[in-house]
Amino acid sequence: MTFTIHQSDNESQARTGMLNTHHGVIQTPIFMPVGTAATVKAVHQRELLEDIKAEIILGNTYHLFLRPGMEIISGAGGLHKFMNWKKPILTDSGGYQVFSLAANRKLSPEGAHFSSHIDGSKYLFTPEKVVDIQRTIGSDFMMAFDECTPYPCEKKYARDSMHLTHSWLERGIKRFKESEGLYGYEQCFMPIVQGSVFSDLRAESAEFIASQGMEANAIGGLSVGEPVEEMYAMLEVVNKILPRDKPRYLMGVGTPVNILEGIALGVDMFDCVMPTRNGRNGMLFTRNGIMNMKNEKWKADYSSLDEEGTSYVDKEYSKAYVRHLITSGERLGSQIASIHNLNFYLWLVGEARKQIQNGTFSAWKKSMVPKLSSRL
Repeated sequence: MTFTIHQSDNESQARTGMLNTHHGVIQTPIFMPVGTAATVKAVHQRELLEDIKAEIILGNTYHLFLRPGMEIISGAGGLHKFMNWKKPILTDSGGYQVFSLAANRKLSPEGAHFSSHIDGSKYLFTPEKVVDIQRTIGSDFMMAFDECTPYPCEKKYARDSMHLTHSWLERGIKRFKESEGLYGYEQCFMPIVQGSVFSDLRAESAEFIASQGMEANAIGGLSVGEPVEEMYAMLEVVNKILPRDKPRYLMGVGTPVNILEGIALGVDMFDCVMPTRNGRNGMLFTRNGIMNMKNEKWKADYSSLDEEGTSYVDKEYSKAYVRHLITSGERLGSQIASIHNLNFYLWLVGEARKQIQNGTFSAWKKSMVPKLSSRL
C-alpha cells in the first residue's frame, strides 16, 4: 500500500490523496460502505460498482469468523473471490463486536473470551488469532485487535483499556510481521488509537501508535455516545500527532456532518452503517436535508425521489412510491433507500475532494452543515 497526498486545504486540516492497493486505487477522503457479513445489506455488488461507485468496502472479522467460517472463505480463495468483489476490502478486527457482547465476554491480557450471539458457542480471540483470521480473509486493510472503551467510563478504566489495547497491538504486529498473505498480495495492518474522551490518554495512545511505524493508522472508540464536540476535540488532539504522510481512518463515523467535520480535522477514511441501516428504516440523506419517508407529507408526492441525487433510483422512483414501499415493509424500499443513501455519502466525499482541490472546502463546508442537519 502506498499513500500520496495531492492537495491540502489552507483553512483546515483537510486533504485529498490517493491510496494504491493490489485491488485498486482509492481516492481520499473516502467513505466505505459496510459489508459486515460479505454483503452490503440490500445492495448488489453490481450496484456498488456501477451506480454507487464504491472504491472500497468493509467486512467484519467477528461475523465472518462465525459465518460462513474460515474454511469456507479459504476454500473460495479469500473474501474477494467468495463475494465476487474485485476492489479493496477493509476488515474490522471484531473488537467492537466483542465489546458489544458485554454480558457474554471476558477480557484478560491473553485476549477476549466470548460466546457467539448465534448459538452460544464459546471462543477466544487473541491478537495473534485475529491476525491469522484476517490473513485467511485476505482483506487489503486489516485492523489490530483492540478494546473499544465504553462511554461514559472512569479515567482509570480508559487508561487500563488503552494499555491493554497497546499490549495486544505489539503482539498483533509481531504476528503480522512473521506471517505472510495467503493469496499473492500484501496486506496493510492498522493500529487503533484509543483513550476514550480524555485528551491526555488520546495523546499518549496516538504517540504509541505513531511509534509503531505502520503504513496506516486508525482512530477508534468514538461515536459511542459521547457529545460530538468531544469527538471533534479528540480528533484534533490525535491528528496533530499521527503522521501526516499516512492515511487516518476514523472508525464507525458517522452522519454526513460528522464526516465533513472529520475531513476538516484531517481524516481520510470513514465507515458507518448509518446510510444502509437508516435507509432501511426510511431515512434518506440529501444535500438539502433529511427526509423521513414514513411521513404523511410524502404520501401523494409524485416528484422524483431526489431531484439533485446522483443515482438512477433518484430519477426513476417517486417519493410517494418509495414511501409506499417503506411503510408496507417491502424489500424494494430498503434497496432503493440504501442505494440512494450510499450514493449520497459517496457524492459527499467526492464533492469534498473537489472543494479541497479548488481551495473552497472550508466555505463549502460552512454552507453545507446547516442544510445537512435540517429535516425536510
